[in-house]
Amino acid sequence: QVHLVESGGGLVQPGDSLKLSCETSGRTLGNDYIYWFRQAPGKEREFVTAVGWSNGNIYSVSSVKGRFTMSRDNATSTVYLQMNSLKPEDTAVYYCALSIDALYTTPNSNLYWGQGTQVTVSS
Repeated sequence: QVHLVESGGGLVQPGDSLKLSCETSGRTLGNDYIYWFRQAPGKEREFVTAVGWSNGNIYSVSSVKGRFTMSRDNATSTVYLQMNSLKPEDTAVYYCALSIDALYTTPNSNLYWGQGTQVTVSS
């Protein structure tokens, strides 16, 4: 059974950096996609970035390009989200997710989810 555990969230000031981690287990990763979604208060959960595990391709929304970087550790099946130049509008619960064989940019039942980690950007 797929298991995803996020960590690294916290309270930071605008302009600060934060690095999130997502440890995956329960499955040998192959043609999978690992994602970061986020959900701000009162808003829908939205796609942020994803990595294709087999080829390392990265997919990101324009609002985080140049600020957020997704990376992975193949040996530990862990992914990271380095977030720089954080803004108050980045405040959200950040979720790690996994899908098998296909890339999705909207939440759906084909995704496995972690429990989420809170990121708050405030002065």
